[in-house]
Amino acid sequence: MNDAKKEIIDIIEEKSQEFFKASNCIWETPETRFATEKSVEQHYKILEKEGFKIEKGVANMEYSYVATFGSGKPVIGMLAEYDALGNLSQVADVPEQKAIVQGSNGHGCGHNLLGMGALAGGVGIKEYIDRHKLSGTVKIFGCPAEESGYGKAFMARDGVFDGIDAALTWHPMDVNQAWGDSSLAVYQVYYKFKGISAHAAAAPEKGRSALDAAELMNIGVQFLREHIIDQARIHYAFIDAGGESANVVQPTSKLYYFIRAPRTEQAAEIYERLNKIAKGAALMTETELEIEFDSACANYLPNHALTTVMNENLKLVTPMNLTDEELEYQQKFYDTLPEDAKRGLYLRAKKAFPDLSEEELQQIAKMPVNTKVFPLAFTDNTAGSTDVGDVSWVVPTAQVTIGCEPQGTPPHSWQWVANGKSSVAHKGLLNAGKTIALTAYDILVNPELLETMNQEHLNTLGGKNYESAIPADVMPH
Repeated sequence: MNDAKKEIIDIIEEKSQEFFKASNCIWETPETRFATEKSVEQHYKILEKEGFKIEKGVANMEYSYVATFGSGKPVIGMLAEYDALGNLSQVADVPEQKAIVQGSNGHGCGHNLLGMGALAGGVGIKEYIDRHKLSGTVKIFGCPAEESGYGKAFMARDGVFDGIDAALTWHPMDVNQAWGDSSLAVYQVYYKFKGISAHAAAAPEKGRSALDAAELMNIGVQFLREHIIDQARIHYAFIDAGGESANVVQPTSKLYYFIRAPRTEQAAEIYERLNKIAKGAALMTETELEIEFDSACANYLPNHALTTVMNENLKLVTPMNLTDEELEYQQKFYDTLPEDAKRGLYLRAKKAFPDLSEEELQQIAKMPVNTKVFPLAFTDNTAGSTDVGDVSWVVPTAQVTIGCEPQGTPPHSWQWVANGKSSVAHKGLLNAGKTIALTAYDILVNPELLETMNQEHLNTLGGKNYESAIPADVMPH
């Protein structure tokens, strides 16, 4: 590691307590979707102190921002998130499921850490640029609603990421790995049916059941599943079932669908088929239909050149130095895993490290925190969705995962919420910030890297331009 990178790491370490405190405050006030008023304030406090110029409320989202420092090329962006999840309230540090407030929100995906880690990376490289009077611009993007609503997709649609040369981010996880996989594109859509209420026994013929329409639509969607591509996914929730009285013909109903597919155009095709099913259900029940487009995000395009550099920087800061007390703390969460999950960790290690001995593989599988750096592999594997996908269509993008969650525990779990204020989570936040800042440094001083990753980006797009799947008249809500 050269002296410049050591200096950047020292900068981030020196400011670490500020990042930890802010991350904890965000954990303590979990907010969902676009309503992240208290969470974003923690970002503003640090950014203002660090001398960033902050543009607030970009892309019609009150709690989004773009924070800028420096001038000239290259322009390097960091993507910061801070939204939580509903119904994941959990007491911190307790190795059993125990809500603070039943049904309330919780940071089950670690975005309290994610946003601060990205901000730490931006502050680290900003300070280095300032000290050495270098040309270069740092932009930190505050992005609400990653979990549902997709703030970055609205920002990409409105051109917020235009003009930057690279985008960097990370995600808490139970492994350390540069992100070489794609992700699923997704459409989120509400289907509302309006009928006519009537006495279900005395005058059923005068009623038109919106609930019948919703159920018929959902049955139609179940039959559709056989006739879409294997990689596609359709999820649903009943938002409105028309009321609690069975003696009334229900006059309203509302369904919420997530439509996922490897590419945006595939999700769009399935969306059109769902619309036809919904219209058919409305015709069968003589009800009115309203289709309300909520949001959408694109599939992720990892930039190989940039991700490879980020992977090398991840290796420089891994493993984290964990104390015996920290390992004991994490062990309590590891012990909550069922045996089949522990077996899965062994199989994961065997796939990632085929040359290791049986004993070494068993040791990896039994780590309460996985300290290994998993090999970088670029694949077409797709699982979840992320609005980082939209950014990756606009600009070369790279991200890593940091193994600061108890090994084997999944995202969106109570274990992740409970772990969210721990010293291990804080060390993961710092490692993320260091990896991001060191990668930004490589972009800053290596024009050849900039040229290579930009050319790759153009080749990946193959002449296509980014087109948002979100209609122009749909606003964040």
